Amino acid sequence: MSPLVSTRDEQSSTSFIEAMLNPSAARGGLYTFKSLPTFTLKDIESFTKLSYAKLCEDIFTRLNLNLSAPVLEAALRTYEHFDNPLNPAPFLPFSENLFMLNLFSGPTRAFKDMALQPFGVLLSHFAKERKKPYLVLAATSGDTGPATLESLANKDYIKVVCLYPHGGTSDVQRLQMTTQSAHNCKVFGIEGNFDDAQSTLKHLLASKSFLQNLDAQGMALSAANSVNIGRIVFQIVYHIWAYVSLVKSQHIQCGEKLSIVVPSGNFGNILGAFFAKKMGLPLARLVVAANVNNVLSEFINTGMYDITSRQLIKSKSPAMDILKSSNVERVLYALFGDKRTYELLSAFAKEGKYTLTSAELALLQEDFCALDCSDEQCLQSIVEAFRAGFVLDSHSAIGYYVAKTLQAKGSIDKSIFLATAEWSKFAPSVQEALIKAHILPNMRAMESKEVDKAAIEAICNMAHIELPKRIYGLFSKPEVQKEVLPIAQVEPRIIEWLTESKR
Repeated sequence: MSPLVSTRDEQSSTSFIEAMLNPSAARGGLYTFKSLPTFTLKDIESFTKLSYAKLCEDIFTRLNLNLSAPVLEAALRTYEHFDNPLNPAPFLPFSENLFMLNLFSGPTRAFKDMALQPFGVLLSHFAKERKKPYLVLAATSGDTGPATLESLANKDYIKVVCLYPHGGTSDVQRLQMTTQSAHNCKVFGIEGNFDDAQSTLKHLLASKSFLQNLDAQGMALSAANSVNIGRIVFQIVYHIWAYVSLVKSQHIQCGEKLSIVVPSGNFGNILGAFFAKKMGLPLARLVVAANVNNVLSEFINTGMYDITSRQLIKSKSPAMDILKSSNVERVLYALFGDKRTYELLSAFAKEGKYTLTSAELALLQEDFCALDCSDEQCLQSIVEAFRAGFVLDSHSAIGYYVAKTLQAKGSIDKSIFLATAEWSKFAPSVQEALIKAHILPNMRAMESKEVDKAAIEAICNMAHIELPKRIYGLFSKPEVQKEVLPIAQVEPRIIEWLTESKR
């Protein structure tokens, strides 16, 4: 039986492999699970005996994804390139009741590696198996792009186009993309924000003219964003791993409720926790940690998703600077069904807003709660963590702030927050926080391209930690992908690049 259906028309179903290769679902929806398997506390106890790779294999078997064992095993071997091959997602205790899950130990130093490293192996395998070249699109607020390029660089039967908001990422994130020299990868900055980049990607996935142009070149189209369910399935696993790791270390008892606090932008990360909870993981309400672009916390707290009077604010946490969170749609389907999801998202497309009924809001709040964090609170949390011996980036610090604030209020108890990126990717914000707290001295004025490098050096010297080699090495690499486009030129320029690359 096909396990995946469109969020807006559950009569339209497909297999996992087809959904991964062709993520556009009926009526403009997203592919998701019609139903989920469940596991018991006895199953969770058995998970404590499994390695991360074996846990992933177990969960994928339960999800009925029909992946052959050798193919999945090959994909999971990508975790051998993480800091600890046996534990790609380790936790650290912050206090007796608060823990941090490190999701940034992969090659691009952000949580996107947890899914995109194995995802890339699967996608290229299926393309090669079909002898069909695929164009893979990625729209990024800063982390998906580098992780996609790293995962798919030089893969057979794959070409990658990455769209990022010019001026809307950290310098390190930009360098991770613009220094990418693989022959099958193309990076375009766009004149707009992440919502514009994601809207462009969705437009291209549904564009008949674009698909016809690709077909004429013998190519098919896929995407590496979390609109692709192939990303989400891998993100389920590390939430289960976090719980199991705390059980194994005797920080919690099997069956004890745990709160997971997730810095949230496009909602894919916390969606993995939502699916894990629905499968039987003993989680309390999932906590959405929002930044100043607090559309998600407003939605969770009021039932109103309204961007009509909002302008995107550039914050200290740019990877979360998002107003149109794609993966909320999969939660709407899980709670309210395809017809209501279609109704709500149609209203959003026409009016820029929708509102849940009071009964629907109550149902949503059974699974979620939310709090937002200002830039100033974010910087203060970086300082507080630094004084306790932890260097957090400006996204992870939001998770930390929300977790400790809600614990202090008694709203949540034992909790783990997700650290989504290494601090070195956002070193100027970390440095700013430490300067304001008089931990670091003021820096001299310098060219913008030198700011990140100088900030990394200053923080490493102060904290007596090694320079992060993967990040620091970017500053000596040439930028070979410097093209910036108006949105209207993206589609023709992609076709032009594909034609050029065949010569």
